[in-house]
Amino acid sequence: MDDLEKAILLVYEPGAADLALRAQAMAFCDRAKADPSALLRLCLDRLNRSPLVPVHFWCLQALHDAILLCYPSIPPADLHLLRSALLSLASDRPLPPAYPHFLRNKLAQALAALIRLEYPSVWPDPFLRTLPCVTSADPASVDMFARLLVALDDDLLSHDYPRSPEESADATRVKDAMRLQCVPQIARHWFDVASFYRSSNPSLATAALDTMRRYVTWIDIALIANEAFVPLLFDLILAPSSTEQLRAAAGGCVLAIAQKRMDPRQKVALLRTLPINRVFSDPELVLKVPDLVTGYAAEALECYKKLGSAEIDGSSPLEILEEVLPSVFYVMQESEEVELGNVVDFLSDYVTTMKSPSQKQAMYLGRILQVIREQICYDPAYRSNLDIPDKIGREEEDQMAEHRKGLLMLFCSVCRVAPDVTRLFIQTLLISALSSSEASVEEVEATLTLFYRLGETVNEEAARTGSGSLHELVDMLLSSRFPCHSHRMVALIYLETVTRFMKFVQDNPQHVPHVLSVFLDERGIHHPNLNVSRRASYLFMRAVKLLKAKFVPYLDMILQGLQDIVAQFTSSDWSSKDLKCPGSEDGSQTFEAIGLLIGMEDVPLEKQSEYLAAFLNPLCEKLSGLLLDAKAQGLEESSAKVLTIQQVIMALHALSKGFNERLVKNSRPAIGIMFKQTLDVVLEILISFPNIKMLRNKITSFIHRMVDILGASIFPCLPVALKQLLVESEPKDMVDFLVLVNQLIYKFGTSIEAILVEIFPAIASRLIVILPKDAFPSGPGCNTEEVRELQELQKTLYTFVHVMANHDLSSVFIAPNCMGYLDAMMQLLLLTACSHKDILLRKLCVQIFVKLIRDWCTNCNGDDKVPGFRSFVIEKFATNCCLYSVLDKSFEFRDANTLVLFGEIVLAQKVMYEKLGNDFIIHFVSQGLQAAHCPHEIAEQYYQKLQLLLLPHITSFELSNVLQQANDAKALRSFYQLLIENLRQQQNGSLVFR
Repeated sequence: MDDLEKAILLVYEPGAADLALRAQAMAFCDRAKADPSALLRLCLDRLNRSPLVPVHFWCLQALHDAILLCYPSIPPADLHLLRSALLSLASDRPLPPAYPHFLRNKLAQALAALIRLEYPSVWPDPFLRTLPCVTSADPASVDMFARLLVALDDDLLSHDYPRSPEESADATRVKDAMRLQCVPQIARHWFDVASFYRSSNPSLATAALDTMRRYVTWIDIALIANEAFVPLLFDLILAPSSTEQLRAAAGGCVLAIAQKRMDPRQKVALLRTLPINRVFSDPELVLKVPDLVTGYAAEALECYKKLGSAEIDGSSPLEILEEVLPSVFYVMQESEEVELGNVVDFLSDYVTTMKSPSQKQAMYLGRILQVIREQICYDPAYRSNLDIPDKIGREEEDQMAEHRKGLLMLFCSVCRVAPDVTRLFIQTLLISALSSSEASVEEVEATLTLFYRLGETVNEEAARTGSGSLHELVDMLLSSRFPCHSHRMVALIYLETVTRFMKFVQDNPQHVPHVLSVFLDERGIHHPNLNVSRRASYLFMRAVKLLKAKFVPYLDMILQGLQDIVAQFTSSDWSSKDLKCPGSEDGSQTFEAIGLLIGMEDVPLEKQSEYLAAFLNPLCEKLSGLLLDAKAQGLEESSAKVLTIQQVIMALHALSKGFNERLVKNSRPAIGIMFKQTLDVVLEILISFPNIKMLRNKITSFIHRMVDILGASIFPCLPVALKQLLVESEPKDMVDFLVLVNQLIYKFGTSIEAILVEIFPAIASRLIVILPKDAFPSGPGCNTEEVRELQELQKTLYTFVHVMANHDLSSVFIAPNCMGYLDAMMQLLLLTACSHKDILLRKLCVQIFVKLIRDWCTNCNGDDKVPGFRSFVIEKFATNCCLYSVLDKSFEFRDANTLVLFGEIVLAQKVMYEKLGNDFIIHFVSQGLQAAHCPHEIAEQYYQKLQLLLLPHITSFELSNVLQQANDAKALRSFYQLLIENLRQQQNGSLVFR
């Protein structure tokens, strides 16, 4: 063993040496590749002499790389030597059968690479030289020839891989030459190998047929689809003695023949020559070649789509298609190997060809529906996992949802093409499920799933009226009680399906009692499974929103049926894992449904008060009891008491959604008093325990609702509530708090000025501490949850200030107890207006400054409401925001949002000139424009265009006046943009000023 062989062994056996030694070995091997000519001779020598498989592989790999990368630099004499050696290894002295397959494959790749470069001009006969005589050749050479053709297909000829233009040109050249020279001989070779080795060496016959399948797409079809080859292929498919691999290879060749691209009329004739019926007649055989069955059917369908039912030589595409359809259904039902997606795509394509299905097509559609129903059934082995879902059950549910996607889309297609066939099918399934005590959970769930999907295809008019057999189906659905209704999966899909057809009940009120029974008995809210019960609560709430006027006559019955649910809700241990459900369905939707029902004006006042008290009082009493207990024993975050208090507050919040301010304030003030008393109880919790975050969030949401319901009567509660919400508030808490204050401002405007004056110092002092004085850090590791919360708080703060300024509440900022925070707030606004990355936030801050200038700068003589504000605007805001921030290259005029911001900045200059007069313009020109080296005549033009905006336009038409002002503003904006762009060019060294 010489040094090269030792180095190769170290390279391919990394565990045998340390990293340094292996690196030396790799470097040694790389140096051996430096001279292509020397490398070629070295490799050929080692291939002849060395007994080591790693050495053989390295040599073949090196030869392959040299052909691909260094071919032009290899001398012609060496290339001749290379051809002879590779041919010898492939045919005359083939690698022994005991050698690994990867060596044979690598040799085939090297030969294919050389053929690509040299065939046919330089090397005219590689295929004829390597084509073995089947009866006398060594099986190893037959195997090697098959591998050569596979490598050539993979690396060059196949269209299954993306190819460069050069590769495509090479592939065309090689194919054309092969067609002229050797394809007939190769086809004969495939026939001989399949015939000769089918019994003695089936794997060799399989390899030959797999190779042939690849080449059928571009060789003359007559070489394969003939009286010799087709019978052989079907004999191999039908013969019991054929191995599964050989049968599959023969089936692949027949499918390749059927898929050969050609004129559809010729394709019909070709399909008729294939004795495929011999396969269809044997169900067991059908399952052994499922891809052949579905692929043949797809080709027949394509012919039918192009030719219709026209006969071609006594045979029509429709006849061929209908012959294969039963086998397709059988494959879909019984085969575990077939790719379901391909079959579903084929059937979907088939269904779309139908306009008015014939009787025979209707029968096929029925078969399709039956197959779909069987395919979407769960495995009974997972029944208990799905009833009380565990990890296995959830995974099975997810997998089934993915599995069902294409099948249910196919079902919807059938529904649209043949609605009567589909409805009859579902009706039959329903009757069978209801009449049999042995109907399984899986069958019933699948039936209801299809019924639910049927609702997706029914238009709104049909859903309302229940046209045709749909009326009977919905009747049957609403009165159904399945033996397996206690199972979670059945109960859930049943409720969803009932909800899907709720509009039918809207136009057929005689079914209202049935709907109420569904939701209120053990099929719905009283179902023993908590998931089902809570889902039923949510769906019942949706039903109430749609049908509440129809439910009024049954109000007493509904509320009596829900009393135990309310009692259970207030007495539950919410810390128990059994009560935890994913999502927002926690049972509080029952209270929302109750609120929607009793909050209607159709309900008499006395009854309404009685109903409301029946639900409010237990909840308030529960809260009061928990509060007394918490005061005595203390309260900790995430404790069972906190969770219970939270759920009760959520129930109160949900109950209130059925009421509005008009009802409570105007027509029925007694209802308002009840909610006001409820709010007092809730606020007592906030006063006693302001630090419990979970409760604070829920109480804030409840206050939002009370603002909407109680209107101005909530004012007495606000100072205490707002003060408590500020206690130890973190960024997320402050965001929620400011959103609440914004709601108050939107609703009450200047009426809450006194409250804002009282709380603003606490807001400002808290925000000054929380928010950074400078820009937020950027870069890796800076996008933390804490930074995102602060950014959200900053955005909410500016929205809050903007809302105040635009609702005539800027006087709050300059109230005696708030004045001390004005400077810090102005600095924060200025920093954001000038340099924040969020352009929309900058626009907001500029708009705030514009409103404050209008409010606080009353005239041009300096007699302002806020001392020092005028100079701050002129010296800081005008130059920094309106000039320097715009001059910065990051201010991108091609961005739409930036252009909007620019418009606000130009408007700010107009307002400053209007309110501050010459003080502004003199400072802006002298300290701003001229400091930025703006020519005097350009600054003068800017001044003139600014003046135009304030000159009165003498016109007899007010509209013309408005249009003129708009044109002047547009002219100023265009001029100022041009000015800025020229100043940027000047700063970059350009002396041209347009």
